[in-house]
Amino acid sequence: MGSRLTKKIIAGKYKGKELLLPSKTTTRSSKAIVLESFFNTLQFDIVDSCFVEVFSGSGSIGLEALSRGAKKIYFMEKDKDALKTLKKNIAQTDPSLCEIFGGDSFINISSVVARLKKSGEDAYFYIDPPFSVREGMEDIYEKMVKLIENLPKECVKMIIIEHMTGLELAQQIGVYEKKKSKKFGKTTLTYYDVE
Repeated sequence: MGSRLTKKIIAGKYKGKELLLPSKTTTRSSKAIVLESFFNTLQFDIVDSCFVEVFSGSGSIGLEALSRGAKKIYFMEKDKDALKTLKKNIAQTDPSLCEIFGGDSFINISSVVARLKKSGEDAYFYIDPPFSVREGMEDIYEKMVKLIENLPKECVKMIIIEHMTGLELAQQIGVYEKKKSKKFGKTTLTYYDVE
């Protein structure tokens, strides 16, 4: 069985809490350096914001956002094992501020958007799809682009995509414009904002 994979929350009120990671075969965890760069970029903007983690895996990014003062986190995850891990991780923080949408993110995104519209909130959308080299994921980036195009701009503060470095994303996706990209070896973070 081997030792369990874990990672710690970096900063904020849950700093140092150990999060379980699901098995490496189904999800991959965002590297600490990527996480740190992302949260340094957003810093205080995240306080009192809503945050949507599409393809959540262990929820390490959403829970880091919660730890740093985000007021509501929406998690989206399809994999059953990852969902179990996600629930355990949320239980260590504040479950009342977290909502899980289990199942296909491409279908569930409309429920999340409906929830945001109802509350009159906009959110940060952190999108970290499975890499397209994985079996059955060949069209994942095309589907992701479509998902972004369909996000209503009144619900979006910013869109952040964690993707393979070799992937070139368009300057413009729907009403969203690429603001910057940052490379970390094989992983790149690309930020989109309403034009």
